[in-house]
Amino acid sequence: MIARTHSTSSAPARFKLLRREHLDQIEPLKRLPRSEIDAIRTVAHVLPFAVNSYVVDELIDWSRAPRDPIFQLTFPQREMLAPDDFERMFALVRDNAPEAQIRSAAREIQLSMNPHPAGQATLNVPTQAAAGGDGSTLVGIQHKYRETVLFFPSRGQTCLSYCTYCFRWPQFVGLDDMKFAARESAGLVEYLRAHKEVSNVLITGGDPLVMRTALLRRYLEPLLAADLEHVSTIRIGTKALAFWPQRFLTDPDADELLALFEQIVASGRHLAFMAHFSHPRELETDVAQAALARVIATGAVVRTQAPLIRRVNDDARIWQRMWSEQVRLGAVPYYTFVERDTGPRGYFEVPLERAWRIFREAYSGVSGLARSVRGPSMSATPGKVVIDGVSVIGSEQVFVLRFLQARRSEWVGRPFFARFDPRATWLDQLRPAFGREEFFFAEGMREIEAEHRWRANLKASSSPLTPQSLAS
Repeated sequence: MIARTHSTSSAPARFKLLRREHLDQIEPLKRLPRSEIDAIRTVAHVLPFAVNSYVVDELIDWSRAPRDPIFQLTFPQREMLAPDDFERMFALVRDNAPEAQIRSAAREIQLSMNPHPAGQATLNVPTQAAAGGDGSTLVGIQHKYRETVLFFPSRGQTCLSYCTYCFRWPQFVGLDDMKFAARESAGLVEYLRAHKEVSNVLITGGDPLVMRTALLRRYLEPLLAADLEHVSTIRIGTKALAFWPQRFLTDPDADELLALFEQIVASGRHLAFMAHFSHPRELETDVAQAALARVIATGAVVRTQAPLIRRVNDDARIWQRMWSEQVRLGAVPYYTFVERDTGPRGYFEVPLERAWRIFREAYSGVSGLARSVRGPSMSATPGKVVIDGVSVIGSEQVFVLRFLQARRSEWVGRPFFARFDPRATWLDQLRPAFGREEFFFAEGMREIEAEHRWRANLKASSSPLTPQSLAS
């Protein structure tokens, strides 16, 4: 059992979220030139911005701003927009243009930034037909891989601070027709009862731990029902340990939250706490380490993950420090991701070759206990593709690739090869090696996409089209 009511020698910290309209209230920000602050304000009209007092006071080294990695992680920068887009937005903001005009310009830019990559809004969203229903879309649910369903509770579609590189940025900028969110869990439970192949449910967002425990319990407790025993693992995706560890220590319902974790573990389920740590500094504060210890004490397994991102953690020594410290504190390094092809990707992405070299150097510098981590992995449309290396086969230099997870389970673990391209940053920029016209999974993806078009067509009309005809 966990110790109740974490002791503290001072009054509990109060959570305070600071948004674009609060920039002038962030005292250390005033050390920066006015032009930097104006740039932050401008970009924050397009990309989500929110930071809390803990991040400002405890994690950012203001003597290094704007180059400080946590500052880069949380504060929008001018170069995150194309030059013409920035100048357009800057002029509107500077001239106090009507809010509707600013919002309209921001929408145009947002829609040009690939807001839903990897088939999130088309291929990942199941329908009631899959559960024997009427064919309507199941709001707030994604089912990309056979064993795992993602659930987006509506009250968890915000964060304790926003990461500037977040691939789910459309959730937070008012693009409501592109937002994944479910108001209640009944549809999820119905879907799970019809899909016995699902063993894992990931509660994600946003960050589900922005919710009070009483509300979170309403989403989680139905998953413990006796007729859902095939759901053996519940995952919670969160950055709370990094951005607001007080959530587990001194928040009014911290003990209740940890008791909920214990309840899940006691039910016989595996509780996987998917903790997002982007930089070792997020692990260095006393409160972060105390919070991590309390979560682990409930019986949850804390697994850590983050993308490899330029200006924040694109250094093998940073990953070595982070993985080693995570192991020391009882967490399990899990994934290093490649920055996704969405939002301000050009600001953060690194070439795949460089990502692989950073990962390999870091991986070779830690003990076997930290080598549970996998990467660098691209969460692409067909699945999670890991870069196993760069090699020369015959006379051709190639990327050696492999599916860690895939839309079709028979693709998992199967190696394949792409022509080496030192500039490539994503799977769709790679071409098959050895003179092949397409990767082995291309035909299967056409079939999957055709089936989804067929389902959409069937819902819209009584078309006689078949998945086969749409694939041809």
